[in-house]
Formats: sequence, structure tokens, C-alpha cells
Amino acid sequence: MWHRRAFVLGCVTCLCVAIGCGGEEPGASGNPAGPGRDAGTSGASRGTIGVSLMTLENPFFKVIGDNLTAEAKKHGYDTIVLDARDNATTQNAQIEDLIVRKVAAIVLSPVEAKAIVPALQKANAAGIPVITVDVPCFETGVEILTQIATDNFGGGQEAARAMIEVLGERGGKVVILHKSEAESCRERVRGFRDILDAHNQTAANPIAIVAEFESRGAKADGARAAEDALQSHPDLAGIFAINDPAALGAYASLEKAGKTQQVTLIGFDGQPEGKQAIKEGKIYADPIQFPEKMGIQAVESIVRHSKGEDVPKDQPIATYLYRQADAENDPDLK
Repeated sequence: MWHRRAFVLGCVTCLCVAIGCGGEEPGASGNPAGPGRDAGTSGASRGTIGVSLMTLENPFFKVIGDNLTAEAKKHGYDTIVLDARDNATTQNAQIEDLIVRKVAAIVLSPVEAKAIVPALQKANAAGIPVITVDVPCFETGVEILTQIATDNFGGGQEAARAMIEVLGERGGKVVILHKSEAESCRERVRGFRDILDAHNQTAANPIAIVAEFESRGAKADGARAAEDALQSHPDLAGIFAINDPAALGAYASLEKAGKTQQVTLIGFDGQPEGKQAIKEGKIYADPIQFPEKMGIQAVESIVRHSKGEDVPKDQPIATYLYRQADAENDPDLK
């Protein structure tokens, strides 16, 4: 009898252990806790937020994804963060896959807004709220819950003011290293031109934008674009690069040509590598963005929408012009 009782007790114990180990359903990624929660977190998920970001090779977008995931976890959401690899076709397929997965919301930074209109319309038809971060979508025929982005036009204006700080009295030729397919970059360039046009109306020595070169927002392409700019305009006085990778690539070309003292370089973003370059005097200044705020505000907007609360259509985030003095007092830099 004693042996029989011990056997029954052992079976019950094993059954309890088995139930305790297998009590949570797998998340979308196959992680038992889901991609946005710790394994020890109790309670059912409120759903999954699908995220498609322009390129995770750019640290800026990784910061957005990391902060969005962390904030989503606080509110009980899982996340799927995807890398569109700067390819609109890839992003289109990612959005359609997220629709099939029946995600609670889709957050994206469009590679090319016009190209993903069909996928966004499918998301709208499925009743899935869509939020853009960093890069807005102004295409007709799609419904965007809210657009969370840097005030890129204002940031471009700040970049121009920084250029005027250096070249204001003597003037000179400047070029723009662009990424023209991105709406955010077009706004930066528009703001940059706006301030320089106003300055040149009264300036004794104008600051003339003599050309735009495609940099694709990448270091290697930025380097090639700067080389082309120097060959076309050996007396170049300034470069405005639409982000830090392009600016860092441009600096490499300036250094190779021995023209780091001749050409004033203005970037955009405020990534750690860009800030370090400002501290070292390689880049004069950056209008810095706050990608962590974008990720957090995206989740906050989803939560508000789920409660039936109104969400503003646009949520602009102002930039801050970051100079060498800021870098020297920045505890995060070496």
C-alpha cells in the first residue's frame, strides 16, 4: 500500500511540473514568451504590434525598434520588428504578412510611401491601425492613425543656420548629400534651402547651393558623393549631409582630399558616432533627433486608440542643434 501511494504521489507531482512548464502559448516568433515579453511575465498578451523599419543597418532605426519593443512590453503587447532593408518591395511583403498574422497595429517607416499604398490599403480594410515613425506617408487613399516624426523641415532650417554661423560673412559654395526618395529627407532639404534663400537676399556674400548629390543616407555612398562634389567644385566651402552615415562618409573623402579645413560639414541625426565626430571637430554640428521618443510615442498612441481615445494626426518632435560644446559635456561620449 505504501508503494502504491508513493507511486500516485509521484505521478501527480510530475503532472504538476509538466503543466507549470508548458502553461504559456508560443509567441509569433516561436519564443515561449513572445518577442516582447520575458518568459516569467504572467497574463495574456494584448496582441502583437508589427513593425517594419526602413533599415536596421542604420542605428537610428534600431533605437526606434528597441524603445518601441520595451514600451510595448510595459503595456502587455508582443512585437515583431522587421528590417525592410531599404527595399519597398520587401516592405510591401512584410506589411502583407503582418496583416495575415492579424497584428493589433502596424508601425512603419516607409522606404517609399507610394510603393506601399496597396499594402496599407489592405491594412485599412482589415481594420488594423497604421502608424508611421520618422518618415511620414502623405499618399492619398490610405488612412494613417498618426504620423510621429522629427520636425524635419525645422531641422533642415537649423542645419542652414549652423552653416551660416561658419560661412555667413565670406559665403561660398555648398552642396547637399541627399536621399531624395525619403519624404523626411526632402523636408530637411526644403528647410535648409528655405533659410539659405532668405539669408542670401541680404547677404553681401551669398551661400550658394550649387548641387545635390545622392548619398542614399549611407556611409559608402556619402563618401562617393562627396568625392564627386569635390571634383565638380574644388573650391567647395560646405556640405550638408541629410544624416550622420552620409556625413561620416563625406568626412572620409574630405580627409583623403586634404580639405577638412576648407569644407564645413553639417550632418543630421545625432547618432553616437556622429556626436563623437562633432566632439572631435570632424562635423561642425547636427540637428539631433530623438528616435527613442518615436518608439515610445508609437506605443502610447496604440494604447490610446485601443481605449477609444483621440490620437492627433501629426506628432512632430523638434530637433536640437548639437555643437562641439554640447559634445564636450556629453557624458555618453568618450
